[in-house]
Amino acid sequence: GPQRPACPQSAEYGSCALRKMSVMEALELLDQLVDESDPDVDFPNSYHAYQTAEGIRRAHPDKGRADWFHLVGLLHDLGKVLALFGEPQ
Repeated sequence: GPQRPACPQSAEYGSCALRKMSVMEALELLDQLVDESDPDVDFPNSYHAYQTAEGIRRAHPDKGRADWFHLVGLLHDLGKVLALFGEPQ
């Protein structure tokens, strides 16, 4: 099929050379961000990530063996850390 042009972020971030961090470090870094989509929230962004993962676990107990499902809830906002490196929210 036709090849899609690379996005400009791919050239800048694709090599992961800017900064390497663990998921836990990224969650902690996310707490430094004031999320423009929810600026009035009084708790850290990482708390929202844990809330989401736990909410998925509670809402879907039948998927207990599908660890990836809970993981998606935990990771869903991690891309927002790029705002701390100059990307728009």
